[in-house]
Amino acid sequence: MPLYPLYALLFTDTGLSGGEISLLFALWSTVGIVAEVPTGALADRFSRRANLVAAGLLQAAGFALWTALPSFAVFAAGFVLWGLGGALASGAVEALLYDGLRAAGHEHRYVRVSGQVTAAGLVAQIPAAIAAALLFPLGGYPLVGWVSVAVCLAAALAARLPEVRAAPGGGNEEDDDGPGYFATLRDGVREAAGRPAVRTAALVLAALAGLDAVEEYFPLLVHGWGVPTALNPAATLVITVGGAAGAALAAKAGRFAGWGLAGLMLAAGLALAAAAALDRPAGIVLVAVFYGLYRLVLVIADARLQAVIDGAARATVTSVAALATELSALLLFAAWALGGAWSVAVLTAGLAVTLLLPASDGERLRE
Repeated sequence: MPLYPLYALLFTDTGLSGGEISLLFALWSTVGIVAEVPTGALADRFSRRANLVAAGLLQAAGFALWTALPSFAVFAAGFVLWGLGGALASGAVEALLYDGLRAAGHEHRYVRVSGQVTAAGLVAQIPAAIAAALLFPLGGYPLVGWVSVAVCLAAALAARLPEVRAAPGGGNEEDDDGPGYFATLRDGVREAAGRPAVRTAALVLAALAGLDAVEEYFPLLVHGWGVPTALNPAATLVITVGGAAGAALAAKAGRFAGWGLAGLMLAAGLALAAAAALDRPAGIVLVAVFYGLYRLVLVIADARLQAVIDGAARATVTSVAALATELSALLLFAAWALGGAWSVAVLTAGLAVTLLLPASDGERLRE
């Protein structure tokens, strides 16, 4: 999606202030808070593939609005659609992957495959950044926007993914028989809140995952260091590659205990603080180190949650964690508004404490 590395700059060039941009991001998270768990239950009760297809269609509609009628109100409407699309995909992706691996008897490989999937998603930003750098000089934001709409529509290819739905007790089922929507919703929320191992894993994941919203500020951070708009996508690509490398290496760190992972998070915070102190384009490398270490820890935290979920409402349980993630993302937005990269560095170091919570059943993960 070539609009991705440029849309924060689109907001700025349209005349929005930093406060208005943060308000848009907060709206985005609020929509996720409202829709997250109900859409997770939809994926468990009906089809995780259908959730992914609908997510792409809603995002395409949002970006079409942004491109055709750029303004604060329209940006807000687009974020509502994007928020709904993100909620539909959240939980559905993880459940589709984990239950598919479990059906093949390879659920122990989730941390490796999930890390590879995350890395692939980040690496996909390379052609997107190249496209943005090529398209922007040719047609500005309109050309970049319409190409991005077409890319989102291509998400309908998710309809071709294989799908195996888990049955209660750890088996698998391929028909539509089972509990109704509200029963599925209830079962998922009950498992997320009622089982200590699941609850702890979900809270740790939520606390860490909210920090990922900092990605939205990378273009603005780089822009503030004097990198021109035309080169911004290529510059932020360095950070993306760092994140992809960290995610891909997650399986190598799957056996780390809480203190080891906490140390990695602390190191991530120190790297971001060093970048903020440097306050020049060379700091991009340090931000990449921060993002790589953070992504590595995040993949492991997600794998530990998936390892302790027993019921059939896997997408719902994961969506409960994602709901809490949206709340923690609001903390990230507030931190950035207060002190930019410095505040986020402090927040990152502070989140290392969450990795010292009592270990779950999946504390150490096999490759």
